[in-house]
Amino acid sequence: MIVYEEVEAHGHPNIQAKHRTTIEITKDEEVTLRGDCIIGVKANKSVYDLSDSFKNSLKTDYSILVIVLETNNYREIILAQGSCNLVLGDNRRIIIRKSNYIEPATIGIKANKAAHDLDRKLVKELKDPGTILKIKLYVINSLELDKLVEFYT
Repeated sequence: MIVYEEVEAHGHPNIQAKHRTTIEITKDEEVTLRGDCIIGVKANKSVYDLSDSFKNSLKTDYSILVIVLETNNYREIILAQGSCNLVLGDNRRIIIRKSNYIEPATIGIKANKAAHDLDRKLVKELKDPGTILKIKLYVINSLELDKLVEFYT
């Protein structure tokens, strides 16, 4: 079973996307240059706002998180893992990490990309406050995926 959520955020002139281990989306309206992992502001959801079915699917060591970042002109796909240790309680932020570090805003660990890895053309577009960033989140249970592959082979 695939569980889906969509989050919408906005661009901001201070978005740099230079952090080498994390990506963050925040409900905050203003950010400083110090927040170099932030790629979207004024988000309509935080981790806390995600559905219970989404959070429950994510809280297993067998879950795969697919993150699709979309603007009018660009699309970027990121893969991460869920974990039974996820807290999923932050009411302001959503964070994806390359590392194993978990705190209440973390929704994915061991990601294949961080803010630094994003296409610089996408980042340039995210510096515009008029840019809408759609974040599509899909959770796939890898055990179910194995069964599906087995069925078709």
